Amino acid sequence: MRFNYQARTKEGEIQTGTVEASSHDAAVSTLQRHDLVVVYLEATSGVPFYARSLKIFQRVKPKELVMFYRQLAILFEANTPLLDSLRAVAEQAHGPYLKDILFEVETDVKGGESLSSALAKHRKVFSAFYVNVIKAGEVTGKLSDVLKYLANHAEEDYILTSKIRGAFIYPIFILSVFAIIAILMVTYVVPQLTVILVETGQELPLTTKILIGTSSFLQSWLWLVIIVIIGLVIGFLRFKKTPQGRELWDKFKLKVPIIGGLFRKIYLTRFADNFSTLLKGGLPILKALKISGQVIGNTVFSKLIDEAGDEVKKGGNISSVFEKHKEIPSMVIQMLKVGERAAKLDEILERVSLFYRGEVDRATSNLTQLIEPLLIVCLGGGVAFLVASILMPIYGITGGGF
Repeated sequence: MRFNYQARTKEGEIQTGTVEASSHDAAVSTLQRHDLVVVYLEATSGVPFYARSLKIFQRVKPKELVMFYRQLAILFEANTPLLDSLRAVAEQAHGPYLKDILFEVETDVKGGESLSSALAKHRKVFSAFYVNVIKAGEVTGKLSDVLKYLANHAEEDYILTSKIRGAFIYPIFILSVFAIIAILMVTYVVPQLTVILVETGQELPLTTKILIGTSSFLQSWLWLVIIVIIGLVIGFLRFKKTPQGRELWDKFKLKVPIIGGLFRKIYLTRFADNFSTLLKGGLPILKALKISGQVIGNTVFSKLIDEAGDEVKKGGNISSVFEKHKEIPSMVIQMLKVGERAAKLDEILERVSLFYRGEVDRATSNLTQLIEPLLIVCLGGGVAFLVASILMPIYGITGGGF
């Protein structure tokens, strides 16, 4: 937020201008830091009310968070005071939503709160994983090291997510364009040809009859089809948010041929990476397990990790629980056993994370190469159906030649 102010300097001179801060109190504190006595302070209304109301739809992009953690780590490593570091990062933030949040965090830290508790007030932006790692760094006095861990972790997670999304964006885009073109042809082109074909009185091929029937249906009921599709999408998204729906969807993702194997590797990478980072950050193993289960992103693996946490409470080992579940490869189980025996679980998990990160890269590359010929076959089949349905009856009208 921006505030217009009028203040008096030490020499008694009147100074006016604008200051950016997260709240009225934060603006006053900022001005007082510059040895100014506030005479007048009022929030500016530079943004229309209808634009400000859309703030509920704003979100912080993953890339913005990556930049935040990296910049904060660099500044802190250079022995820059925490408040100055937060102020510098906030001023450089590109997104206005994140900028406002960081100014609020700075104000809270200045008020005596720890960095972790100030970040914890914004759980929609800063997950429990990051908040607890920072908290552990504050307790152990290794905040600088922890911030470097988090910066590297955020970058690696962002790169991994970007690669996975990139593998699916291309086929979705191609299929969407083809579907739009097919609907336009069936809705506008086919009806004009239907009149000509019906007037000839000839027996039409089955594919042409199907195409004409589809065209007639869409002309009359396209609005209903759109409503049904939108309803199904909304219903699916709402059902997926329920505990039962989320669990069914997560199980389905793991069982899909080819893609299921990729998802399993992604979750193993995420678990090993998060768990090792939390352990390096100084968190107790039980708390590290609990947080890893919360942020892994799959209920099947979350329950498995919770079960491992219960076993550790009883004095057991994580590997003894994992070896009961087919979702965990035997290699991971053996490496966990080695880490538990040698008391080097964080180092072993880091190696597991590096291995499966490479596996995800290879699987993503293979999936992209596999999708391309499948797309060609599907698109070729669709085009062949449309061409055959239209050209075959025209070929019959012309008596076998053009």
